Amino acid sequence: MDFRLSTVILPVDRWHEGGRAKWRAAEELGFHAAYTYDHLSWRTFRDGPWFGALPTLTAAATATERLRLGTLVTSPNFRHPVTLAKELISLDDVSGGRITLGIGAGSTGFDATALGQEPWTARERADRFGEFVPLLDRLLTEDSVSWEGDHYTAYEARTIPGCVQRPRLPFAVAATGPRGMRLAARHGQAWVTTGDPKLYENGTPEQSVQAVRGQIDRLADACAGIGRDADELDKILLTGFTPDRRSPLESVDAFVDFAGRYAALGINEIAIHWPIPDSDFAADQAVFEKIAVEAAAQIG
Repeated sequence: MDFRLSTVILPVDRWHEGGRAKWRAAEELGFHAAYTYDHLSWRTFRDGPWFGALPTLTAAATATERLRLGTLVTSPNFRHPVTLAKELISLDDVSGGRITLGIGAGSTGFDATALGQEPWTARERADRFGEFVPLLDRLLTEDSVSWEGDHYTAYEARTIPGCVQRPRLPFAVAATGPRGMRLAARHGQAWVTTGDPKLYENGTPEQSVQAVRGQIDRLADACAGIGRDADELDKILLTGFTPDRRSPLESVDAFVDFAGRYAALGINEIAIHWPIPDSDFAADQAVFEKIAVEAAAQIG
């Protein structure tokens, strides 16, 4: 698979005060895809502007023509498969079939309690995710779905006319554990990792590469378990969460070195955050744009 370079644009700008310009620039710079986070609020951005992911992507779809668009990632924390499916079908239609759904089990962040519920345990999140993904898969491929599970119910839910992309828009499943890997193997067109979160503070870049190698091996095992070739799945690294989180954006050479180590493992798409000053994603805008234009051709 050819190497692809994508970006993540956090929904922190008013559309007419910089938001629209970023998405258009992402297309002009030649990124393969531009994603955004699907949260109600997130970490250090909680007390500042933060807009909804799906309306933002709908606006981005009307402002661009070729750029793939998507979430990294949507989770069950505040989404229900029935209503999400209807919105995704609409978004896929508006974009002309350019949407990828990044999907994960969620976490204990602000989304976990925003609707007034107690945060779910890791097992509860995995249980819900195990229902959420196959139900959403059915809703996006069948005209009418009824389902009664432990966590989600659908009764003759209509999702006509379905996605522009057939049989449905692609899923990029974020997973590191065995249950999530099995979901990625069965339902994913892509797999997403941020590396090993245990290495974020005190790990080394070399340890991070080895951790992702192990994750890819486990994904291959999960695919083999259902008779699927793991090479059928795109493998996406969402950057910013590895021990060397800022250094890859210091220069084109630094990024090519960083990305090359992961590409050698089988990662064929890397997503880098659009720079946001005075944040964890601060970076030199000129260097970022130079990476966008020059780096992908040097990797692979």
